[in-house]
Amino acid sequence: MKRGNMSRRGFLANSIGGLAATGLPMWFAKETVLGAQATQPAQQPGANDRIVMGAIGTGTNRIRRGAGPLRGERGVHIMQAAMAENGVQMMAVCDVDRVNGEFAQNLVRTAQRGGSLECAMFADYRRLLENRDINAVTIGTPDHWHAQVAIAAMQAGKDVYCEKPMTLTIEESKLVARTARETRKIFQVGTQQRTEYGGRFRLAAELIRNGRVGRVSRVTTLIGANPVGGPFEVRPVLEGLDWNFWLGPTANVEFVPERCHYEFRWWYEYSGGKMTDWGAHHNDIAQWALGMDESGPISIRGTGTAPANNANSYNCHPTFEVIYTYGNGPNGGEGTRLICRSGPAQGWPIRENNNVAGNGILFEGEDNKWIWVSRSTIQASDRSLLDDPLPVSATRLPRVNAPGNHHMNNFLTCVRSREQPICHAGIGHHSVSVCHLGVIATRFFQNTTLNWDPREERFTGENAAAANGHLGRARRAPWRFEA
Repeated sequence: MKRGNMSRRGFLANSIGGLAATGLPMWFAKETVLGAQATQPAQQPGANDRIVMGAIGTGTNRIRRGAGPLRGERGVHIMQAAMAENGVQMMAVCDVDRVNGEFAQNLVRTAQRGGSLECAMFADYRRLLENRDINAVTIGTPDHWHAQVAIAAMQAGKDVYCEKPMTLTIEESKLVARTARETRKIFQVGTQQRTEYGGRFRLAAELIRNGRVGRVSRVTTLIGANPVGGPFEVRPVLEGLDWNFWLGPTANVEFVPERCHYEFRWWYEYSGGKMTDWGAHHNDIAQWALGMDESGPISIRGTGTAPANNANSYNCHPTFEVIYTYGNGPNGGEGTRLICRSGPAQGWPIRENNNVAGNGILFEGEDNKWIWVSRSTIQASDRSLLDDPLPVSATRLPRVNAPGNHHMNNFLTCVRSREQPICHAGIGHHSVSVCHLGVIATRFFQNTTLNWDPREERFTGENAAAANGHLGRARRAPWRFEA
């Protein structure tokens, strides 16, 4: 095997050295590169392996403040990730904003053989799902549409790659997980930290699972503060945008540009702020490392600074801290605490590039041992915690050895094999539930400990009735789920 003028041995050595240069231990870098080589497909997908796809909710950044010319939001990015994989044809795009749809359609036409393969454009996702030639879809809509579209797609026989957070509420995520089980469709949540970034999040989770820091007393996820803005002006609806359709199951309100497209994240009506934006990533990894993919905490306590009290202002709590307690202590009692907050405390010990680290996950164990992981680095209280290889008998987590867009590749591989992807709907449900529990505690029960039964997925004890009332939300007709 030759790659240009480089032998296979030289290529592997360079690849391993490149990963090690990012701070990954040499044994792990070698394992990752050799694993990827071993799983390279012997040949390109054949005609019978072709996957025909549609992209629902593409988005541009035409509203995002200071974002410049059209470049695309997450919906476009996952669409492009799918098209970059072998054997994929993007047959249709869908967006309730015509400008977004045309933007995505032009990208597809340009990418697919110079436009020789046609790509249809729809404003209504239901019309796209009627196409029986489409095998799978990506969903990059705002959060309040995820469940509705995902359930309809699976019921129409499509496999689904859905951006995180999986849903807007816990009741919605239960419905999505149930539909995935009943239809046996492949469902991947876009929590790509499980597969990408050099595998450093998986490494951290494996080290924690194997007791590298001893019993884990505390996990801290730093996810950043929510922006403050408003009151914003009511303006005419953008040309080409179906505002009523964009609102969908949420309340009918006048058009404010800052509610729409990228900025929807900072309104509780449509999302959960940083708690469901970055929390969907970092809390997911915390659950993975603690062995809680199919469970959750037993209590939650949240607090935060008050958001603006104005109908046309961002209304997610600017700063916040949520403390989750897990029942992994002695005899099933209180154990690890997960602290999810908007920023580091004074005296925070972790630094990246000589600055105080403000986004990532800190696992703390016994004897002052700790492991810190972020998208750019993995560190430890003692370098040997990372550099000492795990033994052959160690617990190992699912891994995706694939070049390029590992997470999308994992999804498409599973579409072909019908195996479960690394973050299927059941895992996604429990991970997003942690985030929603934090939102409920912070929004409605500040400084109050809420008890949670992770098996029954209900609040218990004092305040249970009121808290359980927030597991779902009222939905505007005609976007109501059947019982």
